[in-house]
Amino acid sequence: MMMPDGQAPPPAALRLTSSSVDGITVTAVDGLLDATTREQFADHLSHASPSLILDLGEVTFMDSRALGLIVHHWKASCAAGGKFALVGVEYSRLQVMWITGLVQILPLYGTLDEALASLA
Repeated sequence: MMMPDGQAPPPAALRLTSSSVDGITVTAVDGLLDATTREQFADHLSHASPSLILDLGEVTFMDSRALGLIVHHWKASCAAGGKFALVGVEYSRLQVMWITGLVQILPLYGTLDEALASLA
């Protein structure tokens, strides 16, 4: 789709896609996780199963509010008897996880296959 001036529209700030693998919701996150996309992210996660894998490999930036939402869903998953994992966490894009120390606590995996195997 082209804009009236002939330019392509700007890319969406956040794209979220989910699938289910053996009862685990796998959500791929692509774009910005900040104050401008927090509501969209929260709404999308509200439909996830208690067992959740977030693939953050395509996140370009994350702020502390988004990290707080991730921690909330991690705790909710555990409280509901589900499982939780993060994939694609890299320092260059997700520094807030290192600054807060949560990288030492949250369940992180290098690949989706590793996370699925661990949660199976």
